[in-house]
Amino acid sequence: MTYLEKPADVKETWHLVDAEGKTLGRLAARVAGILRGKHRPTFTPNVDLGDHVVIVNAEKIRVTGNKANDKVYYRHSGYPGGIHATKFKDMQAKHPTRALEKAVKGMLPKGPLGYAMVKKLKVYAGATHPHTAQQPKVLEL
Repeated sequence: MTYLEKPADVKETWHLVDAEGKTLGRLAARVAGILRGKHRPTFTPNVDLGDHVVIVNAEKIRVTGNKANDKVYYRHSGYPGGIHATKFKDMQAKHPTRALEKAVKGMLPKGPLGYAMVKKLKVYAGATHPHTAQQPKVLEL
């Protein structure tokens, strides 16, 4: 019989990831899997089994090729002609954590389950973070 994990049985742990020198997409895919709970042998798709992930040094993340100039993020105000485009290098300069947050959020399921998973992601531009009390385990990716 298939074992299905129950939300009350989940023991959440905290992981610390250093993003310095890592590639944006590869790091985002690994972090999304941890937030989703796919690293557990008891993975259940309809239960939030994911762990908390703290990412530091997000300002030092890199992209390959010419994506720093070519990768564009779009947002729309809702008004006619209200589309705004931002290049990756400009977004990294102004909001160093946002590109990584958007990449991970796009890899998670949409709906209430995915929204709960993305709340477990904490991204910081520098090397310090306020989550030392949770004793996060260093995760090498």
